Amino acid sequence: MVDFVPLNQLVSGQPAEISDVKGEPGHVHRLHEFGLRCGTRIQMFRPGNPCIIRMAGSKVCVRMNNSLQVLVKPISVGN
Repeated sequence: MVDFVPLNQLVSGQPAEISDVKGEPGHVHRLHEFGLRCGTRIQMFRPGNPCIIRMAGSKVCVRMNNSLQVLVKPISVGN
């Protein structure tokens, strides 16, 4: 069974794969424009709110709120 966790529960340096982006359609669309969509591999750079993630060679700052949720599947090192 796969455990999905909110993006903000990752620790610094932890890799993960985006499993779902939920929220207001405008917010979800904006994150998709940045490349944050299902199947995208990311790595937590700086946890918190806002958090900074590494994605496709770039760093992206993401601020979570009550109307936006990013669920991820943590990846074990070596996968």
